[in-house]
Amino acid sequence: MRARSRTSRRVVVLAAAVSLGAGLLAGCADDGDNASSDPSASSGGGGGKGQTTITLGLFGTQGFKEAGLYTEYEKLHPDIKIQENVVERNENYYPALLNHLTTNAGLMDVQAIEVGNIAEIVATQADKFEDIGKAEGVVKSNWLDWKWAQSTTKDGRTIALGTDVGPTGICYRKDLFAAAGLPTDRAQVAQLWAGDWKKVISVGERYKSKAPSGTYFMDSPGGLFNAITGSQKEKFYNTSGEVVYKTNPAVRAAFDIAGEAAQKGLVQPVTQFQTGWDQSIANNKFAAITCPPWMLGYLKGKSKPEAVGKWDVAQAPQAGNWGGTFLGVPKTSKNVKEAEALVTWLTQPAQLAKLFAIQGSVPSTPAAYTMPQVIAGKNEMTGDAPIGQIFTEAAKNIPVQPIGPKDQIIQQGMTDNGVFLVTKGKSIQEAWDTATKTIDNNLDK
Repeated sequence: MRARSRTSRRVVVLAAAVSLGAGLLAGCADDGDNASSDPSASSGGGGGKGQTTITLGLFGTQGFKEAGLYTEYEKLHPDIKIQENVVERNENYYPALLNHLTTNAGLMDVQAIEVGNIAEIVATQADKFEDIGKAEGVVKSNWLDWKWAQSTTKDGRTIALGTDVGPTGICYRKDLFAAAGLPTDRAQVAQLWAGDWKKVISVGERYKSKAPSGTYFMDSPGGLFNAITGSQKEKFYNTSGEVVYKTNPAVRAAFDIAGEAAQKGLVQPVTQFQTGWDQSIANNKFAAITCPPWMLGYLKGKSKPEAVGKWDVAQAPQAGNWGGTFLGVPKTSKNVKEAEALVTWLTQPAQLAKLFAIQGSVPSTPAAYTMPQVIAGKNEMTGDAPIGQIFTEAAKNIPVQPIGPKDQIIQQGMTDNGVFLVTKGKSIQEAWDTATKTIDNNLDK
């Protein structure tokens, strides 16, 4: 991850985690202020006499401890003690992880890897991890195909097992939709834009024509762009690992759609996870937002109490992914077999279903989708909406998308330094030219 970029801040938000029971969902990292920047920073003691201590280097609140999974595993294996070592921000965690991998020192028995970083780890650090795909009890078919592929090298070595994914829907304010004369039933809402992101523009224009004063249809141009590109078979890289963001028609189409939304005043002139965006949540300034399940937790955290229950979620025009984590075992681990056994157990469908019930993290194992904890999942912000069913259905349809080592740099250039400029008066072409120039300069560094 690159230092302090706005894209990094997006990744940071992905695990701002609290319990599902309290109505807060999460994904991959937290914005805490009391964090060490070192993945080897300890938050617990060693094992007792005769015990083997397994250490996990994590970022944010992954939820394993909160869901009681460590306690359960220790009861099943009295000879094992689990020690969780947490860095709150992935933007601090990841550079330190890279440093430890480079020096072969300071690594935990298990290390978490965020989805935005997995391609770089697979491409440049795979030889530092065990091939956990061959560990006892690991069955490839348990995982979503695209999730397994993300942590697998070209020669077939799987260096980490997936925990959660971030399937996207479109969350919307029922009260604002009703005030603008739009349907509020989630199935009818989904039909408004089914199969075509361009339809979001026409729905936005309908909203704007009768919109409550001072509100926008969607939260930001960058959020819309990211959702569209996240639903395509290829984004910034092709399957050969080549950078194709400038020549991929899907990227340009996403930029044009988000740019048109900006030109027509359908999206707020703000950047996600910035102060102005946070304030717009609190003040009910937009009616819809592209969202994975963890976004509901962010909305809850930034909203006033009266917003609880006023949201719903509909399927997006096309399913995409935003967020997710992997667990790998470095070769420097002093307890490789024990660490692999723990990771294998933590990523089984039954455990990931329990994690969803507490954390709201959608499992990367489809077998969990029919388990009671998932299928009956609800959220305080969306009332009776069956979010477990909605988001897991989206997860099944996410395309296998190549992720490149510089994905985050390109994404930031396309959004914060690109389509956002249209809200400031730039033409779509001018914004595109600025974005590609900025990206190319950063890729050359």
